[in-house]
Amino acid sequence: MRFLSGFIAVLLVIATACGAAGFWIWNELNEPFAHNRPDALVTISRGASSEQIIATLKANGIIREELPLKLYLRLQRGTSTMKAGDYRFASPMSPIQVLKELEKGGTEHERITVPEGWTKFEIARALVAIPSLKLKSESEALRLLDDPSPIKDIDPWATSLEGYLFPDTYFVQADSTAKGLVLQMVNRFRKVYDEKLAADVKASKVPLHNIVTTASIIETEAKLDSERPIVASVIYNRIAKGMRLSMDSTIVYASKLAGKWRYDGKVYQSDLDRKSPYNSRIYKGLPPGPVGSPGLISLKAALHPATTNFLYYVRNPDRQDGAHNYYSSAAAFDKGVEALRNWEKVQRQKGLR
Repeated sequence: MRFLSGFIAVLLVIATACGAAGFWIWNELNEPFAHNRPDALVTISRGASSEQIIATLKANGIIREELPLKLYLRLQRGTSTMKAGDYRFASPMSPIQVLKELEKGGTEHERITVPEGWTKFEIARALVAIPSLKLKSESEALRLLDDPSPIKDIDPWATSLEGYLFPDTYFVQADSTAKGLVLQMVNRFRKVYDEKLAADVKASKVPLHNIVTTASIIETEAKLDSERPIVASVIYNRIAKGMRLSMDSTIVYASKLAGKWRYDGKVYQSDLDRKSPYNSRIYKGLPPGPVGSPGLISLKAALHPATTNFLYYVRNPDRQDGAHNYYSSAAAFDKGVEALRNWEKVQRQKGLR
């Protein structure tokens, strides 16, 4: 009898615990959650698993807890068919209501992704490729990007929007226009250029135009975030010594401006010799303006360079992640270049380059 009584007591405890857990799960699934992000666009990618979708909802603040929805979907045994697309969820909304929206399907908007380092030329090409924007040519797109008026209040020296088209993914809505999309890119820069960054620029006593120009060079020259402040130091050290920057990113941009860049990743002698104020192999100091779209890390590096005496850098042949070796003397740099050339020669012989 004692055993039976104890067994029944254990069963009652388990039943109570299960009931409490069940009530919590039911409550979490059905209670509307005020996420306060009704305007946020949440993207569910094609091929995403249910767990990835739930994680995306949690990361965007649309649901409070992941577990209840995970358990619910397991009990459904795959009968739920959540669809890829772009969603805006009302607030408040319960997880069950969110799930129903996902099963109905969202809108698969066209989008444009601007990677760090892209120039206005790549952006123009991407804009033209979106049919709904109805741009007839890259020249038409470039006319929008060459109008500096949206950023003249923060950069009176700007001659175009180059450098201020912030790297990000932008969604094309049914009522989107090319001009509106360009303004989104500028407004994204303004959002990143917050009070803290603006205060840092003011404290540096360097015009924002020069900071963005330097950051745009850093963006293309440095492949690793950890090296961006070091590349910044090389730029400033060379300028302080009256040396030409001689950096490929400016040479490439000069050729793009002239419509002569071949887009094969190679810098030709004709590029090196091009008479352009953007060609830092010929002219000293910074180029007249940005040579691409810098990200936040490059902007911060331009404001807070590392303290070094480096004047040169060359790709590190012992690493395949874009790392560089840095040098303070021309003699050491020449040895670094020779080591890289020897490595490239070996790779060609192996048929790897």
